[in-house]
Amino acid sequence: MQTQHAVAWLDHREAKVFFFNRDTAESLRLATTLAHHQTHNKAGTVDGKRAPENQSFYHDVVDALQPAREWLIVGPGSAKDELAKHIRDHHPHLNDRIVGVEPADHPTEAQIVAHARTFFRAADRMLP
Repeated sequence: MQTQHAVAWLDHREAKVFFFNRDTAESLRLATTLAHHQTHNKAGTVDGKRAPENQSFYHDVVDALQPAREWLIVGPGSAKDELAKHIRDHHPHLNDRIVGVEPADHPTEAQIVAHARTFFRAADRMLP
């Protein structure tokens, strides 16, 4: 679906991508192929370092978002910020597609789309 807007909700285990317009919405679900690792500091480890970010998962999310021209990235924890950083570092030509990065706990799919529609209505009013 070629659309103006998309919203991606993600955590470190899965991503839900929605393409939508005023009347319809289509969804796509992606799951990480690696075993889940917490990305907070690991207690009891010698180095105390964080688990590495799953770059291939973030590449898959970016590929899924491609059909839309403007992206809203939402989710709990740090995965949303890591995706935005991944786009800046690995896909700088797509950085201007990110319109917002916001926290969102675990809403239903309908709540994600409703929030994104409200967000983009407000964002579109700000455009010249």
